[in-house]
Amino acid sequence: MPSSQPSSTVADILRIILAIILPPVGVLLQVGLGMHFWLNILLTLCGYVPGLVHAVWVIAKK
Repeated sequence: MPSSQPSSTVADILRIILAIILPPVGVLLQVGLGMHFWLNILLTLCGYVPGLVHAVWVIAKK
């Protein structure tokens, strides 16, 4: 019986790739329009690297 784990892993990899291109998009796809999204917008405006680190952290944590 196939599990949902592989599809979840593929989806996470796609979110991380999107987060590398534009960090808020990866966070938006992971958690929606919540506090983490707005925090990521702020971090990305302060610098690309803080926004990227936060986006990867949010995607990996969920």
